[in-house]
Amino acid sequence: MRTDLKYIYPSVLTIAGSDSGGGAGIQADLKTISALGCYGTSAITAITAQNTMGITHLFELPVTIVTNQIKAVIEDIRPHAIKIGMIPNPALLKAIFDVLTLYPEIPVILDPVMVATSGHRLVEEDTVELMKNVLIPLTALITPNLDEAAILTAMEISTVEHMKIAAHQLLNFGGQAVLIKGGHLKGNKLYDVYLDKKGREFIFENERIPSQNTHGTGCTLSSAIACFTARNMEMPEAIKNAESYVHRTIVEGIDVKTGKGKGPLNHFYAPIPLIKLHLDVKN
Repeated sequence: MRTDLKYIYPSVLTIAGSDSGGGAGIQADLKTISALGCYGTSAITAITAQNTMGITHLFELPVTIVTNQIKAVIEDIRPHAIKIGMIPNPALLKAIFDVLTLYPEIPVILDPVMVATSGHRLVEEDTVELMKNVLIPLTALITPNLDEAAILTAMEISTVEHMKIAAHQLLNFGGQAVLIKGGHLKGNKLYDVYLDKKGREFIFENERIPSQNTHGTGCTLSSAIACFTARNMEMPEAIKNAESYVHRTIVEGIDVKTGKGKGPLNHFYAPIPLIKLHLDVKN
């Protein structure tokens, strides 16, 4: 190795679907990763025909194409964290699991995308069961919203107390930590419930922002958490910083019109230049 190379970028791999409208999915992930000073890499699982009004078509990529993308990145540009979004079918989920088990040292942030805001079902039913039994045990954190948490736990979730109960159920699936996002609760306050294997429980509270431009919020949050994890933050601190970032992306984009429906966040309101971490030349 050349001894004059002293640094490495904190890198994040996102495994997710592509959003042709640019507001969510891989596009939102890479914007977030770049805005937070990390180096973004990607493996696309599906291609959507999508805009601010919703999804009209979904094309699932072949399993080998997806896994080859993942292997190509990990074997060369070893990510410091991995974010996983939409996995449309069980065969792909199992294949992703098989690859990631080879790299247990890389923290995985799973955003279990299942249903689009428009109501469009994004994953097969069998995928949900496989996610619970196979993929979640690999994760450092899962970040379901209320609808996703309800599907995973088979329980109704309409209050913060329900969220706490659901978080305990989700933690029993074997992952290291859970963050249930309460954005769909009624009221002017937003509450997210965190629980981990160390027994730590936090409620993250934010003011609800009356904005039309909230498309891709979940993708952005999970990617931001992956970034701060890649920057060596403990999970609660990574979540706190990620939620602060998402809050500002909504505030800074509140007065902008993009398309006819739900617009995107302002990911680049204050971009951070690529961070340089010291490289241990002996490795």
